[in-house]
Amino acid sequence: MLVEAGHFALALALGLSLIQLIVPLWGTRTSDPVLMSVAGPAAFASLACIGTAFAILTFAYATSDFSVLNVVENSHTAKPFIYKLTGVWGNHEGSMLLWILILSLFGAFVAAAHRSLPPRLRANTLAVQGAITFAFLAFILMTSNPFLRVVPAPLEGQDLNPVLQDPGLAIHPPLLYLGYVGFSISFAFACAALIEGRIDAVWARAVRPWTLSAWLFLTLGIAMGSYWAYYELGWGGWWFWDPVENASLMPWLAGTALVHSTVVMEKRDALKVWTILLAIVTFSLSLLGTFLVRSGVLTSVHSFAVDPSRGVAILLILVLFIGGSLALFAWRAPLLQQGGLFAPISREGALVVNNLFLATACATVFVGTLYPLALEALTGAKISVGAPFFNATFIPLIVPLLLLLPIGQLLAWKRGNLLGTLQRLYVAFGIAILTTVILLGLTIGGPVVAPLGIGLGAYLIAGAVSEIVGRSWSRGTPAAVAARKALGLPRSTWGTVLAHVGTGVTVIGISAAAWSVESIATLKTGDSISAGPYEARLERVIPRTGSNYREDAAVFTVSRSGREIGQFETMKRLYLTRNMPTTEAGIMTVGLSQVYVSIGDAHADGSFGIRLYYKPLILMIWIGALFMAAGAALSLTDRRLRVGAPVKARSLGAVPAPAE
Repeated sequence: MLVEAGHFALALALGLSLIQLIVPLWGTRTSDPVLMSVAGPAAFASLACIGTAFAILTFAYATSDFSVLNVVENSHTAKPFIYKLTGVWGNHEGSMLLWILILSLFGAFVAAAHRSLPPRLRANTLAVQGAITFAFLAFILMTSNPFLRVVPAPLEGQDLNPVLQDPGLAIHPPLLYLGYVGFSISFAFACAALIEGRIDAVWARAVRPWTLSAWLFLTLGIAMGSYWAYYELGWGGWWFWDPVENASLMPWLAGTALVHSTVVMEKRDALKVWTILLAIVTFSLSLLGTFLVRSGVLTSVHSFAVDPSRGVAILLILVLFIGGSLALFAWRAPLLQQGGLFAPISREGALVVNNLFLATACATVFVGTLYPLALEALTGAKISVGAPFFNATFIPLIVPLLLLLPIGQLLAWKRGNLLGTLQRLYVAFGIAILTTVILLGLTIGGPVVAPLGIGLGAYLIAGAVSEIVGRSWSRGTPAAVAARKALGLPRSTWGTVLAHVGTGVTVIGISAAAWSVESIATLKTGDSISAGPYEARLERVIPRTGSNYREDAAVFTVSRSGREIGQFETMKRLYLTRNMPTTEAGIMTVGLSQVYVSIGDAHADGSFGIRLYYKPLILMIWIGALFMAAGAALSLTDRRLRVGAPVKARSLGAVPAPAE
């Protein structure tokens, strides 16, 4: 009966989400505060029902209830308990339920923020959120019910996909969904503004924390997914331009533009129409990513290839929300006032350029990802668009954007002084040039792109720090006074600087990848292989048995310049239930660099195929992403993003009290 209660809870949530859609929307049309107030309780009740359903499915996995088809297909009694729990979202049905749980959680957060939002804006936003929740609940109940029974119940399950039995995959999907679904709030705010026909700085202040939160989680989700692919798949790469990877990159690029655009709108009451469009596009790309992963049109280690009927259902949801929101935008956007003016050379102007570069880069990824799919659907011809295309189109757009980043950060609002700003960056320019020249001299004959990229990263870091120095120190100012001024700066300023520093750190890590060295050899016990300055000697191969797998663990001793620095292992596993092999890479971290080894299949003579990589400064890629996320988190603690709309501004959106 417990499983049936989970199914019933989803059905009840479907009805509640319909109430959340219709009643508040009708209340805003009739200016009825009672009807508008229904949105909050409906959102809370919907969250309670969906949370109950998710908890029941989790309990079914924890207890290995093989009367539930979803548990049968994705679990096993021998599987470690932690992967029984994470297996809840390691499949299509469970991951969609997690998607909707996060969606309802964000809706409840908006409902709880009633004191910081004008009532009409809050009601319309929750109504749009209710529409999204209703559509996906209907999708789950009709095509992807996680509570289907199987009779008779088997004694054992079919186990979870082995590549998903990893701590990284326990963390990656929830973070990614928090990012994807978080942008639904920005989308709902945008549609609410279009419904109301008004958008102002109050709206920008209301939507910015949600946008920044979604961007934070999406950044962490992409970084975690990248690191998982790097260490789990055994190929030593951190980004492959896989279509499913691109599906997460596109909303991140659009979301980055949206974060910057809301700053301009909040500060200068400008870029209103563009900001609304970005909010729609960002969530639309999140929905597109959901479609690509779950429609079966892609074959990827990241995707859930399911039957096409589910893909058609998700496609209909895409058409409904993307087409409907764009139609609403075309109808209502002309009613929005454009707002303040600014000079081309200004911080606003720089942020506009930032948006244009990000939007164009997003468009190139969009075309490169979807063009092969569209061509195959129309003509049957299959083509592959890989790294050469993306590197040739994406990088030339991102490099100018990065060069302009410190300049735009230091320009004044409304009207800036370009020459004066460049003079304030002379130290950053000097550090970048000096770094590049030194590295070129030390690596003569090596790839030029690495020193140039590291110089660019150093420029970004120094340029970001210039913001703090310029606002807290001037010639003759004592260090103690400057430090107090710096500490007194708004947290959003420190958050911005930290995020831009993280960008520079990531650029350095990506650029240093040009110095990576790969070696491939067939080794027997006692043989060695070298990559860069490191040598790895195969000491022994140990057969072992895990809870639900067998493995051969190859033990290596790593040395540099004849001096041993440690040992590590790489494993070749066979998961018994699915008869599926996996490779567990061995990684030794040396400072910010890593030595990476993966083992292949055993040969008849007892030798093994071995790949050894030397990855200089590789950890800086993910450390930079952590800096970016930390910068966003720090900005969220700024008082301006925690207080509500001013009383006077709130009163503009208030509903007049009914006449007595």
